[in-house]
Amino acid sequence: MVVTKQIEFNGQPFIIETGKLAKQANGAAWVQLGNTVVLAAVVMDDKPAEDRDFFPLTVDYREKAYAAGKIPGGFFKREGKPSENEILSARLIDRSIRPLFDKKFRNEIQMNVWVLSADKVNDADVLGITAASVALGLSDIPFKSLIAGVRVACLDGRLIANPTFEELEKSNIDLVIAASDESIIMVEGEAQEISEEEMVRALSFGHEEIRKIIALQNQVVGESGKVKKAMPEAESQEELQKEVIALCSQELETLIRIPEKSERREGIQALAEKIQTALAEKYPEKENAIKEIIHETEKNAMRRMVLTENKRLDGRNPDQIRDISIEVGILPRAHGSALFTRGQTQALAATTLGTKIDEQRIEELEGEFRKTYMLHYNFPSFSTGEVKPNRGVSRREVGHGNLAERALKPVIPGDKVFPYTLRIVSDVLESNGSSSMATVCAGSLSLMDAGVPVKDAVAGIAMGLIKEGDRIAILTDILGDEDHLGDMDFKVAGTRNGITAFQMDIKITGISTEIMREALNRAKKARQFLLDKMATVLAQPRPELSRYAPRILSIKIPVDSIGKVIGPGGKNIREIIERTGAAIDISDDGTVIVASVDPEAGEKAAGIIRDMTAEVEIGAVYSGRVKRIMKFGAFVEVLPGKEGLVHISELDHKRVGRVEDVVRIGDEVKVKVIKIDNEGRVDLSRKALLPAPANDKAE
Repeated sequence: MVVTKQIEFNGQPFIIETGKLAKQANGAAWVQLGNTVVLAAVVMDDKPAEDRDFFPLTVDYREKAYAAGKIPGGFFKREGKPSENEILSARLIDRSIRPLFDKKFRNEIQMNVWVLSADKVNDADVLGITAASVALGLSDIPFKSLIAGVRVACLDGRLIANPTFEELEKSNIDLVIAASDESIIMVEGEAQEISEEEMVRALSFGHEEIRKIIALQNQVVGESGKVKKAMPEAESQEELQKEVIALCSQELETLIRIPEKSERREGIQALAEKIQTALAEKYPEKENAIKEIIHETEKNAMRRMVLTENKRLDGRNPDQIRDISIEVGILPRAHGSALFTRGQTQALAATTLGTKIDEQRIEELEGEFRKTYMLHYNFPSFSTGEVKPNRGVSRREVGHGNLAERALKPVIPGDKVFPYTLRIVSDVLESNGSSSMATVCAGSLSLMDAGVPVKDAVAGIAMGLIKEGDRIAILTDILGDEDHLGDMDFKVAGTRNGITAFQMDIKITGISTEIMREALNRAKKARQFLLDKMATVLAQPRPELSRYAPRILSIKIPVDSIGKVIGPGGKNIREIIERTGAAIDISDDGTVIVASVDPEAGEKAAGIIRDMTAEVEIGAVYSGRVKRIMKFGAFVEVLPGKEGLVHISELDHKRVGRVEDVVRIGDEVKVKVIKIDNEGRVDLSRKALLPAPANDKAE
């Protein structure tokens, strides 16, 4: 049975439909806003994966080229591996739905979200969150509660839910929220230095809008939803649990107080192995169960220590930030570099200044555009002391890099002020929590070290949460284990003036607006502390660019002169590049970018181009070269490719019998423009620049 429900959302039809497509999936839903359509289909393996100690959920988000009336580029003419945008959208959906499954659930689940139609007005990514929720709600897969996703923008103080691309372009905030009816689950986005109260206001507004979409989902699921499969009853572990806790709890209380991460991990690992050995005969094939009980006991001990003793794994109090070390200019030949270390988290950032040639060209459903600012984040396995194969850029690296890129974007100068292409690379050398926020700090410092005239410095901090009933502890600058064993990872970045980027993931069903307000206020205090620390090392961008960075000159030429500069087959521009060594890029609007590490070479190339495109002016004086000699005068090239005639009568004040008596081919001569006729012919005079002769007394 086909079920279709519709409401109006931001002045456009918002439609949810099921029962027509992908009927063999456990659940499938069509979600449409305007003429943008996504299809979500979810399937589940019937049997749990016994050998896995994690929830095996996979989310794939793919944009079909036909959705925007396009044929994919390249040789194969079909969709290839996911783009960065598709990876980021898949992560939004994954992070939204993952907390809503039972933590002991082990059946493999695959969620596919496809963009079937893109109207270039409405973004499909937040529709994917809602579509995934509807598909799960319609399915027989056990799932805690329906959720929805909205994007919030703010135009002149007015909040808008699911803005169009045009509205979002004018907004000072781009906030994606996923939430259930009761609480917020996931937050992601960027802003133009907004305040904490503006952020809370946007979150509250977005949550209210989400409730409207959930009400629509309830109608669809109420009419077409399948009966949920019962969760298989777990085998009773009561006796095993008692024995494991009796063997490990006292020792774990001591081990979790070891402040050094590797020493603490080694101690807990050794304890686990000792218990496995002690119980192997009595409880064969219970290795995973014993590991889970030990892990749960460790988690409870850590949370209890924080809530009752106000003390954390490394001995800090909840608001305390780890020791910070900062160095700038650490890489001699990089244009800008910084090493930022916070506790056991360390990021090495390097900024490279390039030219227009280095811009990144991106083709998406919404169209083609170019990026002049990029941040790439790398997370090698040695940063956590692990051995793992290197298999290209991971989804996590793409997501963390995008968050840090967004954090710094509001302070990057515009093309007209600073016509460079900027690339920041952050290599995480150590990690024990919040490497993306260390990347923000290191990236900001590396920009200033390179001499980029950034608007302000940016810093980032990760906030955590321990929540047991009404007892709550908010943690500043969380460790990796506090992220793993806690309930929230809330990253906030910004300047002294306000927030520029944020990302929140939680492991519980949701958190209240009040908790988020408190976390944001504490993050602001921590951010100010970090910015003060950074300012003691480098308070302002360096006044000069690195001597290894290219110097860029921007000049404007008439559009009809572009072909002249380029020349047949690019001959002219190649000659200029060969003569000067400068890199040259010409835009269709006549903007010419000349880049060279040697300033003199750049000026020389720019001068040649100016001369090639300059127009001869009446009254102007030029130093030209004699190109041809005729009986009636000499032709002098005053500008590249532009000649004028010096009539024989204009060579000298005295009478000249032969042109060759005054000038010869190849001579350099100063001349003045005395006339330009309607056909563009130029008359020159050498005589006009010579001193007037004294009066002849004989006359």
